[in-house]
Amino acid sequence: MSRPIALLSVSDKTGIVELGKRLSELGWLILSTGGTGSALRAAGVEVTSVSDHTGAPEIFGGRVKTLHPKIHGGILGRRDGDQPEADANDISWIDLVAVNLYPFEETISSGEPTMAEAIEKIDIGGPTMVRAAAKNHRDVIIVVDPSDYTAIGEQLANPEGVSAEQRAQLALKAFRHTAAYDSVISGWLGERVQPGLPEEGGLPFRQVQSLRYGENPHQKAVFCSEPGVGGRSLARMIQHQGKHLSYNNIADLDAALRAVFDLEGPGCVVVKHANPCGAAVHPDGPARAFQLALSSDPVSAFGGIVVFNRPIDGDDVRALRQARTFFEIVAAPGYTEQALERLKAREKLRVLELPADWGDSESPSFDVKRVQGGWLLQSWDQGAAFEPTTSTKRGPTDEEAACMDFAWRVCRHVKSNAIVLAVAQDGGFVLNGVGAGQMSRVDAVRLATEKARRPIAGSVLASDAFFPFPDGVEIAAKAGVSAIIQPGASIRDEEVIAMADAHDVAMVFTGVRHFRH
Repeated sequence: MSRPIALLSVSDKTGIVELGKRLSELGWLILSTGGTGSALRAAGVEVTSVSDHTGAPEIFGGRVKTLHPKIHGGILGRRDGDQPEADANDISWIDLVAVNLYPFEETISSGEPTMAEAIEKIDIGGPTMVRAAAKNHRDVIIVVDPSDYTAIGEQLANPEGVSAEQRAQLALKAFRHTAAYDSVISGWLGERVQPGLPEEGGLPFRQVQSLRYGENPHQKAVFCSEPGVGGRSLARMIQHQGKHLSYNNIADLDAALRAVFDLEGPGCVVVKHANPCGAAVHPDGPARAFQLALSSDPVSAFGGIVVFNRPIDGDDVRALRQARTFFEIVAAPGYTEQALERLKAREKLRVLELPADWGDSESPSFDVKRVQGGWLLQSWDQGAAFEPTTSTKRGPTDEEAACMDFAWRVCRHVKSNAIVLAVAQDGGFVLNGVGAGQMSRVDAVRLATEKARRPIAGSVLASDAFFPFPDGVEIAAKAGVSAIIQPGASIRDEEVIAMADAHDVAMVFTGVRHFRH
C-alpha cells in the first residue's frame, strides 16, 4: 500500500514544523513548496518538493508552482471512480492539504501599499488548492487554521482517522476562509478602482469575541471585525480593565463614538440605549465637558457609556469619580498612567483606549444593516455640507449660531424622530433635553422640553427632519426656545416660519436631513 501524501504550503508557519514531524512519524510522504519546505527541512523533516513531484519547475518568480494536474488531480480525483484515469496519468492521491494564504490583509493593514505591492500578495494557487480539497473533503483533509494541527495529528494516529463529520467541518472552515480572503481583496480594490456601493460581493468578517448573549438573554451573539480595516474599527481598541464587552455595550459604544467625534472641540458624550442622553463641549477640556454632559440628564446617565474625543488625565478621572454615578464603560483616545491608575478604583468599570488616530480617520467602506433575506447598504452619515439659510425675520445671534452648530451635530446621532435642545454655558455648549425615537415630531418636541434640566429660555432646538406642522415650533417657542435649526422643505414651511416669527424665534434651514433608524 502506498504512503499517504500530505501537501504543506503555508504563509503563516505557526505550528507547521510540529505538524510535519507528526505526519512524518506516522509514515506520510510530505510535499511542500519554497519557504515551507525550507522550514521543514531545517527541522529535520524529510520533504519532497512540489517541483520534483510534478516534474515542472516553479516559474514566473513563484507565481506558478502548484497549478499542475499532478497536484490538482491528486486533490480532486474521486477515489471510488477516477483511479484508472489517475494511473494512466501517473497521478498519486493527495490525502491532506494544509494551506494558508499570502498575507494580503497584513499588507494592506501595515501602511499604504502601492497597487502593485498589494496585487503581488494576492494568492492564486493557495485558494485553488484549498477549494479543491474542501470540495473533495470526503477523500481529502483540508486544514487552513494552525490551531487545528494538533487535533488532526492526534486523530490521524487513531485507526479510525478523521471522521466524515470533522472533514465536513474543516471544509466549511476552508470555504469561509477563502470567502473572507476574497472579500478583503474585493473591498480594498473596490475602494480604489470603483468607489461606492458594490453591485456584488461578500461582506468580510472575522469573529473577535464570543458574547454571553445578544440584546436579550435568549439570543446568541458574537462580535466580528472587518478584516483588513484600520481607522475607526472597534476591534482596534485596547481594554485596560473590566469584564468583556456585551452585545449592547458594543452597540452603545459605537453610537457614542459616532457622536463624540462629530463634535468640534474637547467633548464628551454619554449614551444610554444608543441615544445621547448627555453631550457637551468645553474649551477647558475633558473634565469640564464631562461635568456638563452628565448634568444634561444624570438620571438617564446611570449605567451608560461615557466617551471622550480627547485623551484624559488624572484630573479628568477625578471628575468622573466625584460624579458617583455608575457607568458601564469609559472610552478615550489615550490615558496618562495616573489616569489608568485612578480608574482601577472602579474595578467593574470597563476602560477602553481608542487608537490615537481615531479622530483623524473615517469610518471604513460602507454602513450595513441586516434585513430578512438581504442587506441594506449605504454610505456613512458623517455629516453633509450645507449653507445655512435664515428663513425668519430675525437671524440667529453669533452665540445662537454656534450653539445651533453643536445641537445639529448631536441631533444627527439621535434616533428619529429626533429633537434636541442645547444651551451655551460657561464658554461651552451642553445638551438640554432630548426627544428621541418618537413616532410624531410634536411629541419629540414635548419630550425634549420635559427632559430639560436647565431653564429652556435661550435654548436652541435642532430637528433631524422638517416640521410637518407649526405645532412643534409653537410648543418650543412657548417653552422658551429662542432659535431653531432644521432641514426645511415641508409643504407647510410658510406656516412654520410664520409661527417662528410670531414668537421672535430665529430659524435656520439646512436643506439636509439626518434620519437615524
